[in-house]
Amino acid sequence: MNFQSQTKADFKVVGTRVARPDGVDKVTGRALYGADFNVPGMQVGLILRSPHAHATINSIDASEALALPGVKAVVTSADWGVPEDDGLRDVQDNCLARGKVLYDGHPVAAVAAKDMATAKAALKLIKVDYTPLPHVIDVDDAMKPDAPVVQEARADESVPAGSGPNVTHYCEFGHGDLEAGFARADTIIERSFTTAATHQGYIEPHACLASYGNDGKADLWCTTQGQYLVRDLCAGIMGMEGSQLRVTASEIGGGFGGKTTVFIEPVALALSRKSGRPVKIVMSRVDVFRATGPTVSSSIDVRIGMTKDGRITAADAKLRYQGGAFPCDTVDMGAQSAFAAYDLEAVRTQGWNAMTNRPRQAAYRAPGAPMAIYAVESVVDELCQKLDLDPLDVRIMNAADAGTKASYGVTFDQIGLKATLEAAKEHNHYHAPLGENQGRGLSCGFWFNFGGNTSVSLAINADGTISVTEGNPDIGGSRASISMMAAEELGVPYEKVRTVITDTSSLGQNDVTDGSRVTFAVGLATINAARDAIGVMCARVAKIWGIDEDAVIWEDGAAKPSGPNAGDFEPMTLAEIAAISSETGGPIAGHFEVNAEGAGVSFGVHLADVEVDPETGSTRVLRYTVFQDAGKAVHPDYVEGQMQGGAVQGIGWALNEEYIYDEDGLLQNAGFLDYRIPVASDLPNIDTVILEIPNPGHPYGVRGVGETPIVPPLAALSNAVSRAVGVRLHELPMSPPKILKAIMAKA
Repeated sequence: MNFQSQTKADFKVVGTRVARPDGVDKVTGRALYGADFNVPGMQVGLILRSPHAHATINSIDASEALALPGVKAVVTSADWGVPEDDGLRDVQDNCLARGKVLYDGHPVAAVAAKDMATAKAALKLIKVDYTPLPHVIDVDDAMKPDAPVVQEARADESVPAGSGPNVTHYCEFGHGDLEAGFARADTIIERSFTTAATHQGYIEPHACLASYGNDGKADLWCTTQGQYLVRDLCAGIMGMEGSQLRVTASEIGGGFGGKTTVFIEPVALALSRKSGRPVKIVMSRVDVFRATGPTVSSSIDVRIGMTKDGRITAADAKLRYQGGAFPCDTVDMGAQSAFAAYDLEAVRTQGWNAMTNRPRQAAYRAPGAPMAIYAVESVVDELCQKLDLDPLDVRIMNAADAGTKASYGVTFDQIGLKATLEAAKEHNHYHAPLGENQGRGLSCGFWFNFGGNTSVSLAINADGTISVTEGNPDIGGSRASISMMAAEELGVPYEKVRTVITDTSSLGQNDVTDGSRVTFAVGLATINAARDAIGVMCARVAKIWGIDEDAVIWEDGAAKPSGPNAGDFEPMTLAEIAAISSETGGPIAGHFEVNAEGAGVSFGVHLADVEVDPETGSTRVLRYTVFQDAGKAVHPDYVEGQMQGGAVQGIGWALNEEYIYDEDGLLQNAGFLDYRIPVASDLPNIDTVILEIPNPGHPYGVRGVGETPIVPPLAALSNAVSRAVGVRLHELPMSPPKILKAIMAKA
């Protein structure tokens, strides 16, 4: 689907910094988040979790818990059937263990009781007999032929014969002659890297309220990035028809990909069905860390050849990702992203996914890409140092551009990578002096961006206002951007438009709010729904004027004759048309449903300055600048916020954040006191530079922006720290002990 992209001068609303439509509700506490829903007769749900990293469940005895006054129901995996679909069965088995527990914190049983105290007491009365099994936590260990087997026979058809029992997926991308390419290189560097699993760190824990009626119909309120996916998963697990389950998304207190699946919602439904009462479950912070998806952790080998003038001749990477106790294919996106920023004649990426005794991984802002690009950009930077080349000039020389065949096979359309690199080269940050123990690092970043199934309805109200109904939770300002695009297309003030997010019974299928898809895909659908409504209004006016429909055009919020031959009529505004709609045919609305394509890839470049204390290994971020192509920044404040937020999360990933397990496979830092995310005092102001290279796949040129910003920080920080201390680091996070060890080893 191709559109005529408008230039910046064409816009009146899009590109401005209008007020946030949900701002007042959120700052006054009126907005309802997941834990805010309550209904009469509601029971408290709690989940019993495994104390073992890996163990067989021999028996579960809930008789004493059920005898406790105030306890209404106990459920286990036995309360569900066994789905035929592997993916649905994995989701179900992650919600309640079947046969054995696969990680520390794996849910085993759940209870519904009259209050929290009774529910806690009931959990203590449930007796579970376990037989502990050997466990494996590290991805390289998990891939060995003699590793403890997490689940039997879970490899898909892609896995080569002879792979270890925990390897579930393999992929390979690339083109060209690697041997010939490396033979042309003046310098070849090969390095190995590791990254730790990190959590999305959303402020709001998972929460839901389920009400299952005697008629087999159910309602579910939850904090989610996709109520339609929640409906489909829960209906499948519960054996319900999708139409019988209505899911309403609450306001969301952060998700970042971590709320794109279900953890507690089917459990709440099962408890409600069994108890005959509404059941509410709110996860504790400890449970969030122990049992909801962090990122994959990784082990990566990268080999790159370069000529003395900076041309990359060949590039090869091997990526090993663990995704927890269930199969996943996140390595596909890492392998495709690894070298996407470069125009290469010879390139290959290979990737393996392996199971471990950890929580099932979930998306975290550009899943798979940050760790792959961290390894690649680290080697590129080391080559620049070794050959005494400017790291930005080298990247500009090798940068992918329109017409480049990407390392993963596609040919790029119009992209903004070179523009972002050149903007970084011209920025005063790149030329600012550095002091003692200070270093500057940079990195490119890439993300695919998604489109997907989208349904939008737009109503022209009789008073001339506009109601837009869409089905994607607002996790980054989409209510504003969607309202702005509707206002732009209709030619009315932004304040005349209100966008609401509806439940699963009110619109056709809408895919999850992920992949940076919403402003692109829902925006595209909103524009076309507005055009549909405009078509209706022009037809109404044509009848009023007694002329052909094609003789009426829409400009500046009004229907006008297309020219002198169409007749001499005064323009009719949207408000005037709406006011007489009941006399001209009834309500006026526009609809659009699409499986959107043409999302357009996204590139960014980050510059980071750090200072490292040589006595402690402590790192302080001094300055940070983000350059990114937004296609068209619909609401620049939100675009800047996405750029800054991704950078901050990437800084935490690079310097502090990691899941730490003991020798028994038990998580040791399940809370924000021990799992340290950056706070304001840890950070400088994050400066932003928005570039606008229009995406030809969107009528306004929009590209997704939300995920690309988390990709470059890992390498940018690593390159900065490595230059500051004079020795290369190859392991994330770069915590003070690791940095100090590297400094001492150099001495």
